[in-house]
Amino acid sequence: MNAAAAALDAAQVWAWLGDVPDPEIPVISVVDLGIVRAVEVHGDACVVTITPTYSGCPAMQVIADAVTEALHSHGVQDVTLVNQLSPAWTTDWMSETGKAKLHGYGIAPPQQQVIDISGLRGGVKRLPVPKLEVVCPNCGSVHTQLTSQFGSTPCKALYKCLDCREPFDYFKCH
Repeated sequence: MNAAAAALDAAQVWAWLGDVPDPEIPVISVVDLGIVRAVEVHGDACVVTITPTYSGCPAMQVIADAVTEALHSHGVQDVTLVNQLSPAWTTDWMSETGKAKLHGYGIAPPQQQVIDISGLRGGVKRLPVPKLEVVCPNCGSVHTQLTSQFGSTPCKALYKCLDCREPFDYFKCH
C-alpha cells in the first residue's frame, strides 16, 4: 500500500473526483453534475457509485474510465464502480457551482426543480406546469424561444435568444 492509499478517506476521494470533467461538457465535473452519488473507502479500496444522466447515456463508459484513472493516478489501485439506475438521476442533483459553470460556458442551466409525484396517493396527479423562462446565458434576456427539444446532446434543448439572436443549449430538467 502506498502513501496515498494509506491516508485514503472519502473526503479526499470526493475532492479528486471533483477534478474529473464530464466528457460532453468539460467545464463541469462529474461531481458537480451529480453523477457521483456515493464514495465508500474500505482500507485501501474505494467503491464509487455513479448514476447516468439517463439510462442510455453514451458517455458513461468514458466517465467510468476517467473516475478509475483519476483514482489510480492518486495511488488508489483497488477501485470498484457501481452503476446505480434507481433512483434516476435528476438535475436537482447538480451543484449550484456546476450550474454557474454551465452558465459561464454558454449553456443555460436547469431553471426548475424536478417534482417527484411518484409518492402521491390516489394515482398520478397532474400538476400545473409553470411557464418556463429560460435565461439566455449570453445576454441575460428571458426573451428566448425553444427551437428544438434536443440540442447538442439528448439532455439539452436548443433555444435561441430573440434579443441577442444567439442560439444556445439549455440543460433540461429531468
